[in-house]
Amino acid sequence: MSKNNIIRVTDVNFAAEVLGFDGIFLLDFWADWCGPCLAIAPHIESLADEYMGKIKIGKLNIDLDSEVAARFEIRAIPTLILFKNGKIVDRVSGNMSKIVIENLIKKYI
Repeated sequence: MSKNNIIRVTDVNFAAEVLGFDGIFLLDFWADWCGPCLAIAPHIESLADEYMGKIKIGKLNIDLDSEVAARFEIRAIPTLILFKNGKIVDRVSGNMSKIVIENLIKKYI
């Protein structure tokens, strides 16, 4: 498991990395102080490795990059938004198992 396959998404690179990506992009909205965010982080890292080459996975820290979080009305974290070809196709919030996240991904690949 590594963080190497996870893209750090920011207010600056969001449009190019996520909206400009032709494929499936799972974006994790999180914060350092969020217990459930830290709980799902290993699942996100594992799935980034397992699905490398099939989808892209990124993380956006809402405390450092609040413009994108505000744009998508992130009210609870963690929130995962799944984009396909730059369009939102699904969205879930809260602490969840790796199976739940993986099933979300599998619905769109």
